[in-house]
Amino acid sequence: MELRQLEYFVAVAEESHFTRAAKRMHVAQSGLSSAIRSLERELGASLFIRSTRQVELTPAGRALLVEARRALSATDAARDAVAAVQGLIRGNLAVGSLQCVHVVNVPHVLARFHAAHPGVEIQLRQGGSRHLIDQVKAGRLDIALVARPLRPTDDVLIRSLASEPLVLACGLEHPLAGRTQVSLADLSREPFVDFQPDWGSRDLVDSVIGDRRIAFEVNDVHSLLDLVTFGLGVALVPQSFSVKTDKAQFIGLAEPVPAWETVVVTSESPSAAATALLDTVAAARSGRC
Repeated sequence: MELRQLEYFVAVAEESHFTRAAKRMHVAQSGLSSAIRSLERELGASLFIRSTRQVELTPAGRALLVEARRALSATDAARDAVAAVQGLIRGNLAVGSLQCVHVVNVPHVLARFHAAHPGVEIQLRQGGSRHLIDQVKAGRLDIALVARPLRPTDDVLIRSLASEPLVLACGLEHPLAGRTQVSLADLSREPFVDFQPDWGSRDLVDSVIGDRRIAFEVNDVHSLLDLVTFGLGVALVPQSFSVKTDKAQFIGLAEPVPAWETVVVTSESPSAAATALLDTVAAARSGRC
């Protein structure tokens, strides 16, 4: 089994099409198809269900995809390690991030990293915490800035950046707006605005007050706060959201509840570029950049 075969296989799996995969890999389709057939013969299993319009992974193909991505990621890490010994950091760095990471100015950190390591091509993807962690596991992301997962997570390293309390967000005219504290019992009949289920804050709030009516489900912070501002629902959010608007009231909770924690996630053997970005994040947190 050759690395080139695995690269071709991953390209076909992600494109769901041999022609598009061949264009992506800058090879003739016949050569790519031949490499895939050779891989299937070597493994003794069909990897794709072929049709005239697209291809789909077989169960064997789905199993191989996870390991192929890990193998290719490990190969990239090996190349990076050699480059690092030679005093060079180059290659690609795929970064995942929540939309709002209060404890780190992500654009600033990426700009500082790029200035220090211009040979590294940076990619940034935003998404929910669970999805981004899965992308790190699969080798599609090198590093992710997310909320700490509630359940133990294998095959990744998790480093804490900061934690902050959850607070209630409500409209300025809401009956609870004049309180200095609210209890969870006060919220039993309130309609909620919340994020989609793969967001880390949604998981945390579900663990705090799971029996509630979610009237509005959104996928960005500003939509959530706008809906709260117009009195369409309340939300439990990290305290740092309070700096984003003065058109909502933010109130502390009477009961002790788990804190919102921002973490950085990498593979168990992060690449040289990922390690360098971790150093840049640490420098930004300490005020050194």
